[in-house]
Formats: sequence, structure tokens, C-alpha cells
Amino acid sequence: MKTFYKTIVLSDIHLGIKASKAKEVVHFLKHHKCETLILNGDIIDGWQLRKSGKWTKQHSNFFKHIISLTSKNKCKIVYLRGNHDDFLEEIMPLRIGNFSIRKYYVHYGVQKKYFVTHGDLFDSITSKLKWIAKLGDVGYTFLLWLNRHYNAYREKRGMPYYSLSQIVKAKVKSAVSFISDYENELVKVAKARKCHGIICGHIHQPAIKEINGIEYLNSGDWVESLTALVEDTEGNWKIIYYQDWLNTLAQKEATKSEVTKTESPSINEILPKGVTINTH
Repeated sequence: MKTFYKTIVLSDIHLGIKASKAKEVVHFLKHHKCETLILNGDIIDGWQLRKSGKWTKQHSNFFKHIISLTSKNKCKIVYLRGNHDDFLEEIMPLRIGNFSIRKYYVHYGVQKKYFVTHGDLFDSITSKLKWIAKLGDVGYTFLLWLNRHYNAYREKRGMPYYSLSQIVKAKVKSAVSFISDYENELVKVAKARKCHGIICGHIHQPAIKEINGIEYLNSGDWVESLTALVEDTEGNWKIIYYQDWLNTLAQKEATKSEVTKTESPSINEILPKGVTINTH
């Protein structure tokens, strides 16, 4: 049975690179329904596809599923361009039925209004010094490559996943300062737009918090964190971590299986009175 949400926000899937978890995000979407699905930027990694990136069948399956959502479930899908899929600028704005591509979006929740943007336009390095951003992308791509091989080694030895890039970002003081500045700038944007909150992505740091009276919501990414930002029918937001959800799903299936075994009558219980079968 699918879990229903009013809104699901996904960002930074980076289709076109090996580290993209396209299979996982499709699996997540197949178990969840929503009125509105917001794809908040960097869904396709155009930067890497121009260089050494590779488009796979799993990446195509993501868009096949998205198309099926608009036709079968009548789900409204809003795709906001990010910095890695900035090639979409050439066709924006575009609307085909329930599917649209835009630069930003104003989301009306149950009681509150949110300004939704990928967030790169409010990142001074990405917007003003693009060559530095692309240089940093090379380093980040190498770190993801190293992370993938390191975790393959850990998995063989039964060790849990360990994100090298997340640890590096947490340790570097300038990165922590950048994230704080980024959040504060986006909060100013929400205030200027007379919104109660801001919804963004871009920095691969899932978060729900209040800053200066404004709700700051970041949907994270599907390269490392594997997170979705969801809004229930009462207007409450939460972050779903794919691995945590997967573990919960497995536990429910195991419990359901045990209950079925317990409730199922033995063959002797359903036979006529006086008739038994030796099952040993």
C-alpha cells in the first residue's frame, strides 16, 4: 500500500553520474503518492554529461515513471531548473498538461506559503564565479568516486555506509560558514516574497529549521543523503531518509509475514472432524 502525501520534494538526483541513486529514487516513488511532486533542480547533471558522465537505463526509468505519474495518477509535477541542469533555460517556461518546467515556484501549503527554488542563484560562487564552481565540481566528483570504492570495500566486510564527502564538509570551517550564509540569504528571499518559508536544495544538506521566523526546508540529495522532503495533508513537513524508510518497510514486511504464519490454520484444523494427516 502506498503512503499518501500532499507534496513530495526531491532535488539533486544528478542523473548522468555513476553516484546517482536513480534506482532507489524510483523505488521510493513507487511506494508513495502525492498531489504535487516538486523536482527541485539538478535532476539531470548536464555538467557531467558534457564531460565524462553516462546516461543509463535506470536514469531513463526515472523519467518513464515521472510520465506515468502525470498520466495515471494525475499528479502535478513541477521541475525547477538547477545549476547542473541549466540547459533547461533554453525552453523555460514550459508546460505540458500536469508537467511544467520553471525557474521558481510558489507553493501554497495547507496554511502557509513557500517560495521554492533550487538555490544556486543565491550561491555567490555558483552564480558569479561559475568557473570556480565547476572546478569545485571536479573535486567533488573525485570525492564521490573515492567514496563509492571505499564503501564497496566496507560493504564486503559488513561495515555500514560512511560518507567521506559529508565528513569533509562538516570538518571544513569555510564550508560550514558557507552553508550558514546560504541559509540566511534564502530566508531573506522568503521574507521579500512575503512567504512563510523557503524550500531549496543545491547544497546536499537536508534540513528543517526556523531561521528568523522563517521556515527553512532543504530536501537534501539522492547522491549521498538519499532524502525526500514531504508534506502531509495537515501541512506538516518532515524529511524521509531512504535507508531508514527501507529498514522500516523491511520490518513491516517481516512482521506481516509472522502474523500470517500465526493466523494461518494448520491443515488438520480445516479437515472434517475425526480426520487427521500426519505432517511429520
